[in-house]
Amino acid sequence: MFKCKTVWNKLAPLARASSTLCLQNARKSALRHGRRLEMVQKAQMSSGPAGGGGENTLYYVLIGATCLGAGVYAYRTVSEDKDRYNERMTEIVSRPKQGPQAAEAVAEVVAESKEEPVAEEPTLTEPSAEEPTLTEADVESTESEPIAEAPVTKPIVEEPVTEPTVQASIPEPTVESPIREPVVEASVIKPVAEAPAVTQSEEPLAPVVESEPTAVIIAEHVPEASSVSESAAVSKAAPAAEPVEPTAAPSDVPEHAPYLLIGGGTASFAAARSIRARDPGARVLIVTEESDLPYMRPPLSKELWFSDDPKAIETLHFKQWNGKERSIYFQPPSFYVSPADLAKVENGGVAVLTGCKVVHMDVRGNKVKLSDGAEISYEKCLIATGGVPRNLQVIERAGEEVMKRTTLFRKIEDFRSLEKISGEVKSIIIIGGGFLGSELACALGRRSTDVGLEVIQMFPEKGNMGKVLPEYLSNWTTEKVRKEGVSVITDAVVKNVTYKNDKLEIKLKDGRLFKTDHIVAAVGLEPSVDLAKSAGLEVDSDFGGYRVNAELQACSNIWVAGDAACFYDIKLGRRRVEHHDHAVVSGRLAGENMTGASKPYWHQSMFWSDLGPDVGYEAIGIVDSSLPTVGVFAKATAKDTPKAATEQSGTGIRSESETEAVAGALKAKTTATPPSIQQKEDYGKGVIFYLRDQVVVGIVLWNVFNRMPIARKIIKDGEQHADLNEVAKLFNIHED
Repeated sequence: MFKCKTVWNKLAPLARASSTLCLQNARKSALRHGRRLEMVQKAQMSSGPAGGGGENTLYYVLIGATCLGAGVYAYRTVSEDKDRYNERMTEIVSRPKQGPQAAEAVAEVVAESKEEPVAEEPTLTEPSAEEPTLTEADVESTESEPIAEAPVTKPIVEEPVTEPTVQASIPEPTVESPIREPVVEASVIKPVAEAPAVTQSEEPLAPVVESEPTAVIIAEHVPEASSVSESAAVSKAAPAAEPVEPTAAPSDVPEHAPYLLIGGGTASFAAARSIRARDPGARVLIVTEESDLPYMRPPLSKELWFSDDPKAIETLHFKQWNGKERSIYFQPPSFYVSPADLAKVENGGVAVLTGCKVVHMDVRGNKVKLSDGAEISYEKCLIATGGVPRNLQVIERAGEEVMKRTTLFRKIEDFRSLEKISGEVKSIIIIGGGFLGSELACALGRRSTDVGLEVIQMFPEKGNMGKVLPEYLSNWTTEKVRKEGVSVITDAVVKNVTYKNDKLEIKLKDGRLFKTDHIVAAVGLEPSVDLAKSAGLEVDSDFGGYRVNAELQACSNIWVAGDAACFYDIKLGRRRVEHHDHAVVSGRLAGENMTGASKPYWHQSMFWSDLGPDVGYEAIGIVDSSLPTVGVFAKATAKDTPKAATEQSGTGIRSESETEAVAGALKAKTTATPPSIQQKEDYGKGVIFYLRDQVVVGIVLWNVFNRMPIARKIIKDGEQHADLNEVAKLFNIHED
């Protein structure tokens, strides 16, 4: 083709000159004689001397050579494409991941594609009518794991059964065909013709592939059983597919759940309860990685540590501050239905699939994949995966011996483990001065005198909860924690951790060294967003978590609630909250929206923390010690304690009563304002306002309980207040 092009480049100018001169002569003759010139003399069409005709012949030869070259090029291109197609088919046959039927189908397509130019028998026309279901695009789609096997198996089972197809698949002239040298394909096709019974025996597998998406995992186990050559892999594919049933998904995993809730925490249970309230016949499936039924987490660091019942560790029943006994679980096992019976229950119900983790989400296909390979389709899905406790990098790099002696407190098993360790070791260091670290420090400090345990708490701030409370109140809280029997180390930044002589050595950046038997790391929570990549969901770069709209929806048919949701607060901007009350309310709202409510999330969630039965506080909004604060305090009485608040409300989980209450018109009682309390005095009870641009954006109620609706309304109004002492009167802190 390149030679023809070179000749054309050389002779094209001559041909163009000849044709141009011919046209000019024709026009001149027409003008002279008044009629169209009859092209009789060939010499007039040439630019050479009159009477010659060699150039015109050369012109015709050039055109003919060009057409011939184009035809040769097209023929070679088509032939090479066919060769590449056959090579592609052979390569697919040789892949060990192909199932036996898919490999036989591809081999048959290769053989028939080679036989087309040679065979002229009428029997070849029959399979050609059925062949469009196995085009090149369909065969190449066998590379994708979830789809390949199902559509290919059907035509393969049907074709070997019919006699004309078997005869057409192994014609004798194929061996003599000089098109391709590796005639090994003929030996690959032979098992299809010689053993139709094997193909028929595999017919029951076809519906299994269609009904059980987990057949993809089965196909992945086939190459592990045998790693052989190309032809051996195809011939041994049928026996390798025999151990299919052991790898199938457990029978108690339902194939479909109208409402699928990922995560077994507070948000998921609140959503399930809300869905059932609006749709009494709803079928809800909760999938949780933990082995326990849905439970509340706050008692793990509060009331359970103060229980006198030795069986509380196993039963997880605890006494609240008011003395009433309660279980950590939201509902007993009898409340739930079996996952296997979820689709059969007449009026629906809530089922919990424990010990299973969702590892992949197919948003377009509305299905999820579990860690054991099972797949569950859904109509509406909630992601309430919560988070995982953070750890210090210096601990992670310290080695296995240090990690074995470090607790990241989050689950029931963490509580049981730490409770057991606290009775066996002599020293425990708690790293972290926030809510969880301070609560655990007070809980362990109370039993330190009884079991001879040394409890040390260290953090980089100047006092307990230094990131939340103003400095004066943080220092007062630190002294309160020390009275509980805890050695508090402030301004402590861990440099490295080592394990020497059966002791953990913690070295700080300022050179101080501490030795202990066990470490509890309470340094925050990292939202679980593992499904963001497979689901294509957006993760907030500033706060973490899945970004959702006002209705807590991440995308079509998918909602997010709890710690993993990054939502937009119309008053305070985009936020992510990690507290029990937010999990309850956001889960409840997400469940309503999953049933078509379309409600925006306007709730201002609260949180609370108790440092034992005598000191506690509730907070709402943005509580950050870096913001300007105004505190109004009063003298506390015997009823201003968490214990008294629990006796009044009837529950230690105070958000359950607070979220249902709504504040009416805010009217302050006319009470004389007492003199302000100096810092040296006892901060018995009070209200701390957090300001941004002179507007209250956060409130802490210190030993003031059952007043959260008032605080919520103040933040919702978003007004500037000239005198916050008058606003503090709304909470009746000066009443005896």
